Amino acid sequence: MEQHVRLAIFDLDGTITRRDTLAPYVFGFMLRKRPWRLPALLFVLPALLGCALGVVGRGGLKAAFILCALGGCRRRFLERWTTTFVAELLATGIFPEAIEAIQAHARAGDHLVLLSASTDLYVPAIAHALGFREVICTGVRWSRSGKRLVGLLATPNRRGEEKARCVAALRARYPGIQSVAYGNASSDLAHLKLVERGVLVNGSPRARRVASGEAIMCADWW
Repeated sequence: MEQHVRLAIFDLDGTITRRDTLAPYVFGFMLRKRPWRLPALLFVLPALLGCALGVVGRGGLKAAFILCALGGCRRRFLERWTTTFVAELLATGIFPEAIEAIQAHARAGDHLVLLSASTDLYVPAIAHALGFREVICTGVRWSRSGKRLVGLLATPNRRGEEKARCVAALRARYPGIQSVAYGNASSDLAHLKLVERGVLVNGSPRARRVASGEAIMCADWW
């Protein structure tokens, strides 16, 4: 990789997209394809309570949600839904400024990386559609045959300090080049601090205050 090329690392939910993507993906599939499974979401309540009490992590809650909603679904049905979901998301759910930033980095020849806590049920498809060269996201587990979704997580939940670990690993793989990263949440500040140019997009007032003390830029995307 030539020295003038930068790592350009983008978060997905709330940075490129206008809102989180996992719940719309899951509920969209259930409502359109499997409405009879909606009562199964009641089994998520213990994990939700555990998360509120601090005894279940966000990764555990995510796994419980996916397991109850989609566990056992065939890969081919989920892949068809992914195609529909991504097309609809790209049509109406993306910040124009995000597209402009991605395209500017692509024109500059930068190495585009999509780094998301959302899952590989659909994040790689979004990355491909937007022209990213690499994607790092939360993996989900499939049956031994690979044909049915188990629903448990196959990787750590790529959020907060785990996302920072991923950024540190990326920088170690591409030593000596500068990096720019975009994120939107307080939990993204951990990895935005690790790059030469961190950009907090549509951050909360508290996140903006922290960002200003860490020399992280703030931007508003509409």
